[in-house]
Amino acid sequence: MGKQFFIADPHIGHTNVLSFDNRPFSTIEEHDKTIADNWNAVVTDDDDIFILGDISFMNFENTFAYYSQLNGKKHLIRGNHDKSFFKTQRSQEYMEILFEEICDYKELFLDNKHQIVLCHYPIPCFKNSFRGWYHLYGHVHNSMDWNIMEKTKSLMKELYSKKDGKPEKDICNMYNVGCMLEHMKYTPRTLEEIVSNYKTNG
Repeated sequence: MGKQFFIADPHIGHTNVLSFDNRPFSTIEEHDKTIADNWNAVVTDDDDIFILGDISFMNFENTFAYYSQLNGKKHLIRGNHDKSFFKTQRSQEYMEILFEEICDYKELFLDNKHQIVLCHYPIPCFKNSFRGWYHLYGHVHNSMDWNIMEKTKSLMKELYSKKDGKPEKDICNMYNVGCMLEHMKYTPRTLEEIVSNYKTNG
C-alpha cells in the first residue's frame, strides 16, 4: 500500500503567481519544472496524491499533458480557479481521465488515528475539529488571510483547551498546504511531514 501526499495551489503556467506569492523563480517554466521534479522525486505510482485546488492556468490539453507526466494516483479537490476545466464536455472528459476522483470536499480516513477534512478553502470549524481530526486547505496562499487563519487556530486552541480541559494538540489541527509555504517547499508532503515541517518552520 502506498503513501498519501498533499499539495495545494500549484498554479502551473500562471506567470503572475510568481510575483503574487514572491515565488523564487525567474520564469514560470522554471517554477513548473521544479514542482514536477520535486513531485516525481517523492511520489511513486503506488501513492495517492491529493491536490487541493488551483491546479493550472494553462488550457485543459496542456494541463492534462503536464499532470500526466507526474507520478501517483491523482485526486482533485477543486479550487476556485479550476472551473474552466469543467465548462465543456471535452475538457471534463480530460479531467476525468487524469484524476481518480474530483470533488469539492472530502473526508479522508488514513487510519484509526488520522482523519482529515480536505477542502480548497479553510474551514476553522471543520468536522470534529475538537476531536483530533485534521483539516488541510489552500486558497489563502501566504497572504494576510493565512495569518488570520493562523491566529484563529491559535485562539481556538487556547480557548477550547481551557474550556474543556483538552490538550491543544487535539484542537483545530488545520494546515495550509499551499506549495509556496516554507513547510511545503513546492513539494507534495505526507501528513506527518506537514505537521513536522510546520512545527520546525512555523
